[in-house]
Amino acid sequence: MRLEGGCYCGEVRYVCEGDPVLKAECCCRECQYIAGGGPNFFMMMPAAGFSYVKGQPKSFTRKDLDAPVTREFCPDCGTHIVTRPPGYPALVLKVGTLDDPSQYGGPQMAIYTCDRQPFHVIPEGMPAFERLPG
Repeated sequence: MRLEGGCYCGEVRYVCEGDPVLKAECCCRECQYIAGGGPNFFMMMPAAGFSYVKGQPKSFTRKDLDAPVTREFCPDCGTHIVTRPPGYPALVLKVGTLDDPSQYGGPQMAIYTCDRQPFHVIPEGMPAFERLPG
């Protein structure tokens, strides 16, 4: 699968190749910050297949957490593009940055429902986990 996308202002662009490891929606409190209050829809993709082809993102890693993730975003418009978990060979690609978001096809599961807000909708019958599945 080949995915192309970028930020809202067009200053940062990427190409990502490979098969999704996971397609999900995350309801954790951290993702609510990034997504503007709703769940974060993402595709976990092989990090080796991802590269920036225009511009360079700014990155942010919290200093107060054990094993914090690194978030990458456009330095101009602030669009959050990917999250890189430490020591993991895949990255979290934000669905909203895809040129063709229909390539996502929808989440396979909802995770971190322990932080879910009353207005977050999880489709009936979709697997949902309080944290990560076992």
